[in-house]
Amino acid sequence: MRVLVRPAQYFALALYILFLGFPVLWLVSASVKSSGELNSLTVSLLPSEWHWDNYSEALDKQGLIRSAANSLIVALASTALSVLIAVPAAYVLARLKGKVRAAGVGWILVSQVFPVVLIILPLFLILRTLGLADNLAGLTLVHTTYMLPFALWMLQGYVAAIPVELEEAGAVDGASRLTVLRTIVFPLLAPGVVATAMFSFVSSWNEFFFALVLLQSPENYTLPITLTMFVGGEGKVALGPLAAGAVLAAIPSIVFFGILRKKLTGGLMAGAVKG
Repeated sequence: MRVLVRPAQYFALALYILFLGFPVLWLVSASVKSSGELNSLTVSLLPSEWHWDNYSEALDKQGLIRSAANSLIVALASTALSVLIAVPAAYVLARLKGKVRAAGVGWILVSQVFPVVLIILPLFLILRTLGLADNLAGLTLVHTTYMLPFALWMLQGYVAAIPVELEEAGAVDGASRLTVLRTIVFPLLAPGVVATAMFSFVSSWNEFFFALVLLQSPENYTLPITLTMFVGGEGKVALGPLAAGAVLAAIPSIVFFGILRKKLTGGLMAGAVKG
């Protein structure tokens, strides 16, 4: 009976991967199908004929590259700001006790209660007053503000998991506070920082509602807004170019994950050694 356990585990894992990957596989397949095949009642996973024109149409007609550049600027800037603010704030929140910590945790939880629809109008009026409406800098600030509570919540959990005794041992050995933070706390916190950066980047990259309301000029559109342009005025959807655009839109997130995955693994190993 025990001999069958390992094959059953591999079979279950294969089914799980297939379940997760099937929508992606279907999207890639749709991106290389002709319009006639996509609108046909006959369903097939593989295209009968490969049509790469969908990609050239997606890149040429809707300004996908410009929108991707806008999304990349906003996502990288808001990720950097979120992490820079959240790291020291999370450390203070995790190490503090009493009413100050309770107030901080309460602020995080309350900020997650309000739906986006309630805050979008005040945000728009504030940004218009500051001259940041219809502006990538204004959208970056909004994304940072929106992502910061969850990033702070994630990081304070990582900080709380680092034993205070390690910092006390460093202080006993004569290390200054700054040295303790640099040599003990930050290396152990690295996996949390990487995970928070991943979350922040993907959240900003995929964000649609704030960009839809705050951006009016086509040259400032982010990628999710531009993808909606593949739906015509009469509701007719250009399925092939839309699928091709969606495939291209997923590439930066995959690359970002690929880069940070090594950092995450390295940080986990460093934390294990130092722990």
